[in-house]
Amino acid sequence: MSSRASTRVAVLKGGRSAEREVSLVSGAACAEALRAAGYAVEEIDAGDDLDARLSEAAPDVAFNALHGRWGEDGCVQGLLEWRRIPYTHSGVLASALAMDKLRARQVFAAAGLPVAPGRALSRAELGDAHPMEPPYVVKPVAEGSSVGILIVQEGDPPPPPPGPDMPERLMVEAFVPGRELTVAVLGEADGPRALTVTDIVPRAGAWYDYAAKYAPGGSEHVVPAQIPDAVFAACLDIAARAHAALGCRGLSRADLRWDERRGLEGLALLEVNTQPGMTPTSLAPEQAAACGISFEALNAWLVEDASCDR
Repeated sequence: MSSRASTRVAVLKGGRSAEREVSLVSGAACAEALRAAGYAVEEIDAGDDLDARLSEAAPDVAFNALHGRWGEDGCVQGLLEWRRIPYTHSGVLASALAMDKLRARQVFAAAGLPVAPGRALSRAELGDAHPMEPPYVVKPVAEGSSVGILIVQEGDPPPPPPGPDMPERLMVEAFVPGRELTVAVLGEADGPRALTVTDIVPRAGAWYDYAAKYAPGGSEHVVPAQIPDAVFAACLDIAARAHAALGCRGLSRADLRWDERRGLEGLALLEVNTQPGMTPTSLAPEQAAACGISFEALNAWLVEDASCDR
């Protein structure tokens, strides 16, 4: 790649998903870090005119700071491939697989990774009876950032039919009690490198929902997690293997639950995020910093790693 000063980077942010506001914050933070690293940066709000905006900007690299549908599910990646603009993070197939929680579960299970019991269901299947023995989680198949998630506890009535804003395809999964753990992974040339493990402690009385993820003070991040060495090592291994199984590139983040009462058997892989948040409270930059990688260096690494045919 040419020198940083002559490398034009288009930071794609915003978009049309439910996570637009978070993406705007991520994109602005990444753009600032890339400018500090010496790149020529233009910020683009990825709307319906994205193709025209890319044509006008003619970037050397597209930095994908989008979250949720259209930016994280392979759609914008397909546009960038068609235009032959090198881009950051995962490619079309890995992005689509990771965003589809049912398909991702199939990939994880085939790779021998631990997942909680679960299955697909439609909106029409909710409302009359429990789709599985409580406690369980109902969530959209293709959303991120805990959007649209419902937890049904023991003793709760069956959940009511979801509103019209919920998608037709849903997934029900056994609720895994215990601790919320996460691992960021860098797709380096010699293989995926899992950084460290974060133990996420939501504010009192809450679970790790959208507000706990993004609101200042919404949760406490213990980095590195104070968990047994064997469990810590297993988390790193699961995250690296999940990154590889999906074919991820660049930066990803694996979310897990751990039921302490069951030891290693209590670990369950929930999902892999191919576009981890890059806000001031985000987990992946925090883990990178704990490993000696500054926010500026992390963003520069992602730009240097960019390519087509990902």
